[in-house]
Amino acid sequence: MTDILMPALSPTMEEGVLAKWHVKVGDVVSAGDVIAEIETDKATMEVEAVDEGEVTDILVAEGTEGVKVNTPIARLKDEDGAAAPKPAAKAEEAPKAPVAAEAPKAAAPAAPAPVAPKSADGERIFASPLARRIAAQNGVDLKSIKGTGPHGRIVKRDVEGAPKGAAQPAASTATAAATSGIVPRQAQSLAQMGIPDGSYDLIPLDGMKKAVARRMVDSIQNVPHFPLFIDCEIDQLMAVRAKVNKMLEPQGIKVSVNDFVIKAAALALKIVPEANASYTPEGIAMHHNADVSMAVAIDGGLITPIIRKAETKGLAQIATESKDLAKRARERKLKPEEFQGGTFSVSNLGMFGIKQFTSIINEPQGCIMSVGAGEQRPVVKDGQLAVATVMTVTLTCDHRVVDGATGARFLQAFKPLIEDPVAMLA
Repeated sequence: MTDILMPALSPTMEEGVLAKWHVKVGDVVSAGDVIAEIETDKATMEVEAVDEGEVTDILVAEGTEGVKVNTPIARLKDEDGAAAPKPAAKAEEAPKAPVAAEAPKAAAPAAPAPVAPKSADGERIFASPLARRIAAQNGVDLKSIKGTGPHGRIVKRDVEGAPKGAAQPAASTATAAATSGIVPRQAQSLAQMGIPDGSYDLIPLDGMKKAVARRMVDSIQNVPHFPLFIDCEIDQLMAVRAKVNKMLEPQGIKVSVNDFVIKAAALALKIVPEANASYTPEGIAMHHNADVSMAVAIDGGLITPIIRKAETKGLAQIATESKDLAKRARERKLKPEEFQGGTFSVSNLGMFGIKQFTSIINEPQGCIMSVGAGEQRPVVKDGQLAVATVMTVTLTCDHRVVDGATGARFLQAFKPLIEDPVAMLA
């Protein structure tokens, strides 16, 4: 038999909701067939089969929450025709998530589900359960194999012809924690901190809240960050925006201030490419394109869909893409490649009247730009007091990648673009 495991559909995914099955017991599936829908912390995605065979058991019912990555969710009949052993309880007797009954004392402990191995740098290796089992039996190192299955997954045929070699087991989480020198703070209950039980309503954390909390804590602890502030006068931008929107009105396109910011940031990144970079243990990754992530607030959290190659796109195209991405983000219909892998982030709270703020870096990006509200402020021009619409922009930098001088040069390139946006229309 072959176990179908709960897949990791994003680098941050640890668990998900098995929203819907597209197969039932007795169905025969082929590699690439859609078999289920999984709700992650970011979106709802379809899961494809990576092995062929007949579905003999559905182990996790539709609607089950908190299903851990690599947990068996279904079983297929083995290629040699051997069927999976039947569970003690029938599926119709357990419409909800199955609860393990107390095992007889004489029963042998169940074998643990196979855990997806990881490469030396900690990245998870995607392989089918059958391929992992064959690799373990033959001493094949999965790190040396290039998968030919769906999405590059390692399947049976890849392992069978691979040279044998003792695979090194990945270090356990406990060992990694012990050797990292980082000791997590002991969690305390609210009662221990003086807030009595019953004085509040507790809203359980969903997958998105957990993922955001984990990533933000990791970023604030591990990234040596600092902010840079600059004020930009945007009266000309507002005038140009009004003219552009009047021209685009017949097409149903409306350009926002944030679209101008994304375009200006992308062009500034090409002028100062050192700011379009990421830190890695092997060196500084200098990105070829300005893939600008834009922060979008959705129910229960935040997601950052990406305008790819923003430096090559006009304002109308950026406006169209940003509107579509934001809409599908709120519906949780984004594909992983649409919100993973940006090189720079923009977070705009100006529409909420926030004057100035500092964002937490979205790893592995080297910078994130925080955009405040445009408001009329007194300014001095040619020695005379005047009034201008001013917008404060904050650039938070990863000091391992972008030092103060580099960050300042980026803002020097950004400021004239946003203050005189006609240059962006060329």
